[in-house]
Amino acid sequence: MPDSTPSPRTLRIAMNGVTGRMGYRQHLMRSILPIRDAGGLLLPDGTRVQVEPILVGRDAAKLAELADRHAITHWSTDAAAVIADPSIDIYFDAQVTSRRAEALAAAMKAGKHVFTEKPTAETLTEAVELARVAANAGVTAGVVHDKLYLPGLVKLRRLVDEGFFGRILSLRGEFGYWVFEGDGQPAQRPSWNYRAEDGGGIVVDMFCHWNYVLEGLLGKVEAVTAKATTHIPTRWDEQHKPYPATADDAAYGIFEMENGVVAQINSSWAVRVYRDELVEFQIDGTHGSAVAGLRKCVAQHRSHTPKPVWNPDLPVTEPFRDQWLEVPANADLDNGFKLQWEEFLADVVNERPHRYGLLSAARGVQLAELGLRSSAEGRRIEIPEVTL
Repeated sequence: MPDSTPSPRTLRIAMNGVTGRMGYRQHLMRSILPIRDAGGLLLPDGTRVQVEPILVGRDAAKLAELADRHAITHWSTDAAAVIADPSIDIYFDAQVTSRRAEALAAAMKAGKHVFTEKPTAETLTEAVELARVAANAGVTAGVVHDKLYLPGLVKLRRLVDEGFFGRILSLRGEFGYWVFEGDGQPAQRPSWNYRAEDGGGIVVDMFCHWNYVLEGLLGKVEAVTAKATTHIPTRWDEQHKPYPATADDAAYGIFEMENGVVAQINSSWAVRVYRDELVEFQIDGTHGSAVAGLRKCVAQHRSHTPKPVWNPDLPVTEPFRDQWLEVPANADLDNGFKLQWEEFLADVVNERPHRYGLLSAARGVQLAELGLRSSAEGRRIEIPEVTL
């Protein structure tokens, strides 16, 4: 009887920007290398997909060291040559934002499937053009939407789907931590994050995340009111030299959703953490509420909601945190970045669109643009639909 097992497939992936923190830790170390070292990704039809990373960047010494450390055969500082190489199947981009759009467009025009970090471009016009290039090239394009794959938000989404909240009223989000200025202790983020001329700023960085989180949990964002500010005006770079922070390091946003839901999200690199996780989202509804971080999610149903009474003359005696119940995972939830990589690779092999593509990313760029405009003009701005 002939063997009906599909032939194995190897995808060669050019990974540009792996010398940076996110590109290295989440995409190479925690996603592609585990898939490679496990013998590849096994698809439902029995196809085994192996991955071969090719490291791309500008620092030859760093690339050579990473390649040697992780037994990777090929690396290059010539991104254009790698993109032109017909043996490359996928181009991944984790560069700084200012270099991303040109590289993604070149890769897609060369027939490569693309998977990329956010934001995909510096302007909405560029972001929409990338989506148009992908459509014309007929390639599979995916954009990192990692937070939707993380255990906390998976649980939160499940509560939404099961109708736990009743009529959803609002979402509140808190994100951020103290990023050291760099004068005494080194900053834990790169200095370009705080220079607008280099594509930095927390609105540009985080509003693209908030757009897909809000879309993934609640639906379309219809209007934004935001205030962006630079709380720390001077920082010290990697050479311990002071520089003016020209980009916003905090943003306070109100996002009006379809169906009348109001979302508020604070984002700051100048805040000290008094939360269980660096980011938390709370959804409140008529039947219940839930709070989710990246991993944990707790909920309180209407039937278990206490009735506190405001009395500033007496100390609080109710253990409010103890009155919430943890939501179980009920599944083995792997690293969010790796899970999305696996989904994207399956889409490439099956020649189908990835559910989080470049048009979704363009809406994130749009929200950042309009958030900055709202802050500059001091007003509420409605969000038009993004189309090709």
